[in-house]
Amino acid sequence: MSEVTAGLVGLATVLVLFLTGIELGFAMALVGLAKDFFDVLSSYGFTVIPLFILMGQIAFNAGIAKRLYAAAYKFIGHIPGGLAMATVAGATAFKAICGSSPATAATFASVAVPEMDHYGYDKKLSTGIVATVGTLGILIPPSVTLIVFGIITEQSIGKLFLAGLVPGLIVAFFFICIIYGWCRINPALGPKGQKSTWKERLAALPEVLWILVIFLLVIGGLMQGFFTPTEAGSVGTFAVLLLSILKRDLNFRGYVKSVAESLRTACMVLMLIAGSVILGHFLAVTKIPMITADWVVSLPFNRYVIMVIISVIYLLGGSFIDDLAFMVLATPIFYPVIIKLGFNPMWFGMIIALTVMVGVVIPPVAINVFVVKNITKVPFNVIYSGVYPFLLSLLFCAILLFLFPSICTFLPDLLMK
Repeated sequence: MSEVTAGLVGLATVLVLFLTGIELGFAMALVGLAKDFFDVLSSYGFTVIPLFILMGQIAFNAGIAKRLYAAAYKFIGHIPGGLAMATVAGATAFKAICGSSPATAATFASVAVPEMDHYGYDKKLSTGIVATVGTLGILIPPSVTLIVFGIITEQSIGKLFLAGLVPGLIVAFFFICIIYGWCRINPALGPKGQKSTWKERLAALPEVLWILVIFLLVIGGLMQGFFTPTEAGSVGTFAVLLLSILKRDLNFRGYVKSVAESLRTACMVLMLIAGSVILGHFLAVTKIPMITADWVVSLPFNRYVIMVIISVIYLLGGSFIDDLAFMVLATPIFYPVIIKLGFNPMWFGMIIALTVMVGVVIPPVAINVFVVKNITKVPFNVIYSGVYPFLLSLLFCAILLFLFPSICTFLPDLLMK
């Protein structure tokens, strides 16, 4: 639809609404809002969101996560806490093709927790790591959170993906370190599993290699400029679908389920973005972002102290409403502040991603904990007692990013000049 056609349709709609008895002012406002929604929902650039979500849902319903967990288990399941470490390794690999945090938590809650129960793992360790490890998808590409952040701030999605890769791997490494230390202090938390032979280990490697190939195809093509973000999502989705069909892991019912789940999630995210566009217009008229930026910059604090304050605001806001929704709400206000303070937008995106990672596992709105609780039937207090130690990983990573911002900027600078 051309802009002229859209305008004529809008004017006709105003006239029809007016003839129904609605006040002209309200009629014009409704059409103006509809135009903003239409711009978002008809934008080619936003198709990247449902594509990457669909890729993750196909991988989820095809059981790819289960095989990745099994492969990791064969290598490290025999050491104390090894099954929990295998969960981290399997989820990290799975995040390379799935940007959904709740989907990862749901998968490993149904796969890893029963296995850890079999070997006598403490419930707080098994459920705690499963709930927390799902957050890795917020940093490790393809991350829906980073895609939305890139759209709001008009930053390169490819660069954001590269910026999140190293911090995501650092968090995963810290998860493993905490598991190791926790089980060293209290060996009863994570007894040893069964040791696999090298023949069994080598037989499991192809599962990991296929995911690595798809990841390199998607991110490498995006990084080298062969694909736009939307094309990368299309290629990745087709590759995962083809792999699932060839391995006979996905039937037609599973495919339909994947599409339905993807549509539900994508519509939620797109509605958030559409609402953000409307709010952005309102904020632009009120000049709140500019006024806030000038006021914050004038505060007698070090700019890093101001950044900590902003991060706390994101955490508090995400404690009462959905973290992604609050990010969409708050970023247009605080992004100009960050630019005025001289921070790198990529670095800011990683800090915000870390706050969202914390938000999805702490009360009261802790979606990953709710997912794990519904699947395992373990009480909330037990899951939370297992989650809190792993929050140290996110804190350590945030401290590292404050001390060494190049951790998240060197890859985009090196590979996407």
